[in-house]
Amino acid sequence: MSQVKIGVIGCLGRMGKALAATALDHNKTCLVGGTETTDNPNIGALIKHPRTGEKTDVTITSDAEALIKAADVVMDFTCPTATIMHASIAAKHKTAIIIGTTGLSDSDEEKISTAAKKTAVVYASNFSTGVNLLFYLTRKAARILDDDYDIEIVEMHHRDKVDAPSGTAISLGKEAAKGRGKKLEDITEKTRDGITSARQKGTIGFASLRGGNVAGEHTVSFNADDERIELSHKAENREVFARGAIKAAIWVHNRPTGLYNMADVLELGTE
Repeated sequence: MSQVKIGVIGCLGRMGKALAATALDHNKTCLVGGTETTDNPNIGALIKHPRTGEKTDVTITSDAEALIKAADVVMDFTCPTATIMHASIAAKHKTAIIIGTTGLSDSDEEKISTAAKKTAVVYASNFSTGVNLLFYLTRKAARILDDDYDIEIVEMHHRDKVDAPSGTAISLGKEAAKGRGKKLEDITEKTRDGITSARQKGTIGFASLRGGNVAGEHTVSFNADDERIELSHKAENREVFARGAIKAAIWVHNRPTGLYNMADVLELGTE
């Protein structure tokens, strides 16, 4: 089988570098290009392997549409405004797209769904295999443990992360709510400050920590009067997300048009 041609939007960002390195190293993929914003001084330069520093023959460009046309699968872990634009371009050219951008609004997600009517899209808040197993286990645990068990979700990320709670934490909340047959927006508690009322039974609480260069840590805690069950995942670096994203890119290549997630890629099911 020929290699899957990968294009990376934002190839010099934290996640972009991890994606580019993994695409270069995987035996089933090849990196055909990467983009940066027009004001980036590296436009026109050759991409260096993010881990070894060795120069490739791939040029950094600001022309996202040209890259999307050239790639089999394009990867976007940038920001909501850019991601929605790139999803529209990918739909236009019927190029599969992997979307890992967080902080998307309901309106943004509707636009992704629209793009998925014309091309294959894998959209996930987290591409780590371990985190997606955590989603599955959280839903299962919430189904088994009734609302005598208070659910709290704690996440920590690097100091530069701008959205809170993290997209992964929100997804964990949605899975917990789904396990109890509820909608997260109906039972969520995201803010506690000063003197607050007692915790409401059946709600799902969130806490966000920021500091250092933490790639991502998430814990779902089920708390009853005399026991606590905790499900946790800690990412040591962004390579775990990149490996999952490349797995998704290989999986989605030549798939039918539609909106997919990592549960589809990993065949975890929705039960």
